[in-house]
Amino acid sequence: MQLIPTHHHLAELPQIFRAMLRAVGSVAEPGDIKTMRSLIGRGVEAGIYSQGPFGLDGLKHRLYTALLMADAVSPDRSMTLALLIDPLCSGGVLTRRQVAEQFGADVDKLVGGMSNVAGLYAKTPAVDSDNFRNLLLSFAADIRVIIMMIVERLELMRAINHHSDEDAVRRVAAEVRYLYAPLAHRLGLYAIKSELEDLALKYTNREIFTRIAHDLNQRKAAREAYIADFIGPVKQKLETAGLKFDIKGRTKSISSIWNKIQKQHNDLDHIYDLFAIRVIIDTPAEREKADCWLAYSIITDMYKPNPARMKDWISIPKSNGYESLHTTVNGPQGRWVEVQIRTRRMDLVAEKGLAAHWRYKGLKGENSLDAWMNNVRDILETADSGPMELMKNMSMDIYSDEVFVFTPKGDLHRLPKGATVLDFAFAVHTKVGCSCIGGRVNGKNRKLNHRLNSGDTVEINTSANQTPNQDWLKWTVTSKAKTKIRQVLNEARNRQATLGKEMLLRRLKNRKIEFDEPTLMRLIKKLGFKTVTDFFAELAAESLDPGRVVEQYATALRHEETAETRSAGEFVLQSTDSDESAGGGAPDVLIIGASQIKGMNYKLARCCSPIYGDKVFGFISSDGVVKIHRDDCPNAAHIRERYPYRIINTRWSGKAGEQFGATISVTGTDDLGIVTNISSIINKERDISLRNIAIDSHDGSFRGTLTVGVSSTSALDSLIHKIKTIKGVKYVQRNK
Repeated sequence: MQLIPTHHHLAELPQIFRAMLRAVGSVAEPGDIKTMRSLIGRGVEAGIYSQGPFGLDGLKHRLYTALLMADAVSPDRSMTLALLIDPLCSGGVLTRRQVAEQFGADVDKLVGGMSNVAGLYAKTPAVDSDNFRNLLLSFAADIRVIIMMIVERLELMRAINHHSDEDAVRRVAAEVRYLYAPLAHRLGLYAIKSELEDLALKYTNREIFTRIAHDLNQRKAAREAYIADFIGPVKQKLETAGLKFDIKGRTKSISSIWNKIQKQHNDLDHIYDLFAIRVIIDTPAEREKADCWLAYSIITDMYKPNPARMKDWISIPKSNGYESLHTTVNGPQGRWVEVQIRTRRMDLVAEKGLAAHWRYKGLKGENSLDAWMNNVRDILETADSGPMELMKNMSMDIYSDEVFVFTPKGDLHRLPKGATVLDFAFAVHTKVGCSCIGGRVNGKNRKLNHRLNSGDTVEINTSANQTPNQDWLKWTVTSKAKTKIRQVLNEARNRQATLGKEMLLRRLKNRKIEFDEPTLMRLIKKLGFKTVTDFFAELAAESLDPGRVVEQYATALRHEETAETRSAGEFVLQSTDSDESAGGGAPDVLIIGASQIKGMNYKLARCCSPIYGDKVFGFISSDGVVKIHRDDCPNAAHIRERYPYRIINTRWSGKAGEQFGATISVTGTDDLGIVTNISSIINKERDISLRNIAIDSHDGSFRGTLTVGVSSTSALDSLIHKIKTIKGVKYVQRNK
């Protein structure tokens, strides 16, 4: 589609200006044209149009862009004025205040958006990232600014054909292909999108572009005749069947054809969907599927279909809502033709609903951006009162929960709203974060907790002597920063605890006092410490008197040694807070096959009681519930042999957190103190609870079965190791 006459048809400046005025006259206010003539004259005198991009005439480039925009998107008054006024502001001929006073706040808003985007481009040349696209949308502040930029890029691409600076042309072409063509597609500017992609291919691979264009041109008449020959009998058959429909053929763009050639490793003669036939049926909702399949049956009776190319998205629509029947049939002369069959409603959804169309074509993007862009496109295509008028109040703060920040080299980082200098330092690198002492934000020194704004340029200051402290957790919002800070703090705490434990053991050895872990655990609890690490760390820091702790431990040990020996069978499990609050679920997320099963119906098998860290597999039971078994489950061999087709790969995802039930068998000398020690160790463990215990005493020995709640296999293995160290325990093992 040729949107405006090519440059040589409007070669002289007065002609361009008059054509532009004719195009925008319907939306201009009285006095706009006279004022703009005067202002442009001042701009010419001031020399601000002396050189546009790529050495083009700056004024001519702006006027051509305004003319193209008038034809392609039906702009409002503000868009045209802002496009022409922007260079006058950047060149110092007008101030923003004067723009607001003479032309209104809406024009000033658009000029501000264009100025913001120009500043963004000045900060970084690297546009090939989602972060840059998102920041571009935020900086533009108004969707109309994005539309103006897309149109300007098309005008520039038209103007730089055969430009001497081929490297610069290729850079612009790459930017257009990555950034502006997808944006144009999402906005429903299909003609602009196709032309941008074709020009990008032309400038990056002129030989391929020329060859495909030449081949298409040579075959144009034959192609149109073939489409007519194909449609004729199909149309007659569909009408005979009583269907009401539209039927049309289309040829793909050159860039789309080239993508197909590369993907299918074929030449032009063997591309299945070089052109496609689309049948759009007018039918009530209750007849949609039946009429689509009727049309499919009629067409495939006439032409032999390729089964491998049949796509039924009517019986099972795509997750994005797309519904259509696609088939490729062998038409006249043995040529393959793609046929798409859908109803009017389905076609509307495909074109406008649920962002289906651009995802169908392979364009990716965040859901929020897709939905928002889809709404914009709907306004562009359907608004009766003038789409640009409705867009004035559309918010561009779709990324208001995020900030986009630059490094001094122009690299772009995406952070959540409220992120600080310290968050940015950890985003750059963990080592930079751990040694951060502050930063320079837009050239000014700022503290660690200074909050960043989109567009800030941040340089981090570091010191080899800096280490994280507890306050840093209050100054960060990103999970990466918080996780690393906690890790460093925990490592330091653990190192201190190790020193504290070594110091206590050394003092006990010097006094020839036997070390008994259960006794020490009870003493630690009595002293009010929640964890063993906290106790030993405080001991190393000498917040506790080591000598007094040794005396308290010796007293407790003597008291237990003189206690009366009683049978293990007399042990009664006492209810504790930890027992009552312990969970028995599974972690938030399991990965089954290629999907996350959060919210899915599944159970942990009772026969083997898998816990986080076990090697597991899923078994789809007859009622559809996925049962999770351990790989070494006693029933695993039977299941794998008889029902291999109902087994699905399963693994744990995320981190351990919730508790699982596990059983342990313990045997040892029949002594109530031993079982009490076991219970005490379990109760002192973090994230482990004792849920049930059964003791059987006989001939001086006891056999016990313990049910515990644990978060992972590593926690269970650690518990078993500690129980083995208790005097009198002979055997400990997890039950299968």
